[in-house]
Amino acid sequence: MRRRLYQLDVFTTKPYEGNPLAVITDGDGISRERMQAVAREMNLAETVFVQRPTNNRALARLRIFTTQTELPLAGHPVIGTWFLLAELGVVPAQTGQVHVQQQTGAGILPVEIGFHDGRPARVTMTQKPAKFQRARFSRTALAQALGLRPSHFSPSLPLEFVSTGIFNLMVPLRNRAALKRVRLDINALARTLGPSGTMAHCFALGGRAKAYSRGMLPWGVMEDPATGSAGGSLGAYLVRHGHLRGMEPLEITQGVEMGRPSHIQVVVEELRGRLVPRVSGSAVRILEGHIEA
Repeated sequence: MRRRLYQLDVFTTKPYEGNPLAVITDGDGISRERMQAVAREMNLAETVFVQRPTNNRALARLRIFTTQTELPLAGHPVIGTWFLLAELGVVPAQTGQVHVQQQTGAGILPVEIGFHDGRPARVTMTQKPAKFQRARFSRTALAQALGLRPSHFSPSLPLEFVSTGIFNLMVPLRNRAALKRVRLDINALARTLGPSGTMAHCFALGGRAKAYSRGMLPWGVMEDPATGSAGGSLGAYLVRHGHLRGMEPLEITQGVEMGRPSHIQVVVEELRGRLVPRVSGSAVRILEGHIEA
């Protein structure tokens, strides 16, 4: 059956920058096995299938697949899909902000779409409250997997798994020079992370409320040019460790080393002792057509 296919670049306003995303907008009636096969065919970090929600609080249900598995939540798929749905009129254009609910594998979560001159300009996703989990492997093992030395890690910040929907490992480095030196051994990283994390999110602080990052993956595409889930986790991590204030905007630049610069904005709200990130970005549509699915 022919399905409507779109491709966007996310966390950018320029074509061929940011993180590519495939979206099937009429995703009802496709088996999980076929969705996984389509995601392998797209060969991108993620492919989204938009379906009718099973919960009437939500406007749409998003099924998010990597080339390997289904994810409960991810950042650039949410930002890109709702930007597209707003362009297509599924979210009616209004002046200012429009608030909707989405159904994901992580639950019902809010999305905010900002319009300018009748067109979507920015999408903001609210992620789940941050959870923190101590990393129990040695810095030496991780350094070897990343092609670094232990001395490249920041001495003042810990290695820590953080989840605002899925767990990613926060890897603080001393400076941008260390960040540029990362050379991934994909098998060694998979062994080091084990089942606890999907990504080693390497970052270097670039002044107050600014960070540069690289998302190193132990599977498939190996490096992610923009990672909204890890961006939200990084914001919560920095608030937890005193390098960012609650509600202080954090600007994350990712993907520079890949030639796909991406720009992610994060604000972390402290609610009843929990850290709740809100991640924002833009997108640009670059392709549309049909696929058999």
